[in-house]
Amino acid sequence: MKTRYSLLALGALMALSQAAMAQRGSSGHVNVLYWQAPSILNPYLSGGTKDLEASSLVLDPLIKFNEKGEMVPALAEDVPTVANGGFSADFKTITYKLKKGLKWSDGTPFNAQDVLFTFEYCRDIKGCAKSSTFTPVDKVVALDDHTVRITFKAAKPYPYDIFGGATTPILQKAQFKDCLGDKAPTCSKQNFNPVGTGPFTVKDFRPNDVIQMVANPNYRDPAKPAFATLTLKGGGDAAAAGRAVMETGEFDYAWNLQLAPDVLARMAKGGKGKTVSSFGTLVERIELNLTDPAAKHGETRSTAKHPHPYLTDQRVRKALSMAIDRNLLVEIGYGPAGRPTCNIVPAPAAFASNNTDCLKQDMAGAKALLDQAGWKMGADGVRAKDGVKMDMLYQTSTNAVRQNFQALIKQWWTELGVKVELRNVSASVFFGGDAGSPDTFQKFYADVEMYANNFDGTDPENYLAERVCNKAPRPETQWQGTNINRYCDPAFDKLAVEMTTAAGIDKRAPLAKKLNDMLTKESYSMIPLVDRGRISAHINSLGGVLLNTWDSELWNASDWYRIK
Repeated sequence: MKTRYSLLALGALMALSQAAMAQRGSSGHVNVLYWQAPSILNPYLSGGTKDLEASSLVLDPLIKFNEKGEMVPALAEDVPTVANGGFSADFKTITYKLKKGLKWSDGTPFNAQDVLFTFEYCRDIKGCAKSSTFTPVDKVVALDDHTVRITFKAAKPYPYDIFGGATTPILQKAQFKDCLGDKAPTCSKQNFNPVGTGPFTVKDFRPNDVIQMVANPNYRDPAKPAFATLTLKGGGDAAAAGRAVMETGEFDYAWNLQLAPDVLARMAKGGKGKTVSSFGTLVERIELNLTDPAAKHGETRSTAKHPHPYLTDQRVRKALSMAIDRNLLVEIGYGPAGRPTCNIVPAPAAFASNNTDCLKQDMAGAKALLDQAGWKMGADGVRAKDGVKMDMLYQTSTNAVRQNFQALIKQWWTELGVKVELRNVSASVFFGGDAGSPDTFQKFYADVEMYANNFDGTDPENYLAERVCNKAPRPETQWQGTNINRYCDPAFDKLAVEMTTAAGIDKRAPLAKKLNDMLTKESYSMIPLVDRGRISAHINSLGGVLLNTWDSELWNASDWYRIK
């Protein structure tokens, strides 16, 4: 027994010794590759995943979601709940206690006024990408330097999307106070080099190219991050990113390897790295533009002023969905890292609809539906009705898997009687927040477009509410907005409001399923294709990586370290 206790004591001493030796910056440099290059580091001015995740290295929220979808404190002392008294029993107020002694990366104190300001910032600027998240908020009050109370206009049973996760981090009031209203997009220093509370700070940022970062000297854990410097390189494509980690070892981490299964298997044989994957809520889908993108409409193209000439017919949208073989898409695109789906909310299980109507391709049924709707096949193989031809521009980002999907879907739709032109746009531009570019997915200057997105956290309330009528991108919002296909149904809006006050999973789950079904199996305003598992890769010598599908993929970069 004496020997056993001695060994235990020795192990404890060794663990303490290793902890004592832990030192910020001791692992040197880490190279991260995001082949969709970030264009801005302000998540309130961009809905692009690449921008949100890059900014998560610098900006922190009050709470985060870990790799299991569990809420964990970040800048807050704990997660307020009804049980611990932080969330009122009537679901109308939530109170956050902030950790004491926190500092911004410039050395100034972090306090409750910064939280209050962040709410005011999003509320007061045009086109805030997260305006729908803050819509239920009545007021935010700084009770003292370390206490924030958020009051809602009505009961809000799920309040954790507000300042929870990478989409709504805290901005420094001192830095952004002169960037309100119309000035917000013009504040280059603030938007490209924000002062933050995250593990890294920006040393140099070249939009759509590369970001050089250094360890935040005022980060709340004195032993973290382990890496002294970080380079986040953008550009290229998923294939080059995968090779740079798994075959050459040039980079330590490669994000979003949307590649065919056999391609990934060949790369892994390079021996330098390995893939990591996990399922969450990421769904590859086709958005159907319910407005007319024709250039003849000028600045009002792709707005509600001009309904689409044929996609406003629900039967056409349904036929387009029926013509797709989702199982084949999964087979060629993702293998075991993909699942065919008819839902845009595939998880958590309690919120997932049992809608399976789309899982079997029905080309004959699709053709019959169009015949019944009066869309007749012409001698040129293109259907038409009342002088309107089904002539379609189908766009997506430049990506090998997406181009394969485009080719197959074009083949099926051509057989259906649709003339299809394919277009792909650089991901950095397509998902960028540049209101002056005609090629962003928000502007949607095409008939249909394909991409994937998901929601943070484990509750889809805000994600579904992104499709209410007034969230459509348009010139008045500087083309910011989350209702990408311009869907508008007052009945949907009413249910979305009802969900904001529904308490308990037994009430919330049926509402979420109904909203999902209204967007998919009823209106067919969007066509879900594949429930995508997130796949990335890291070099064998990079430790601490926990792939997270519920928050930023870089959520725990402060815990990464070099294996020696």
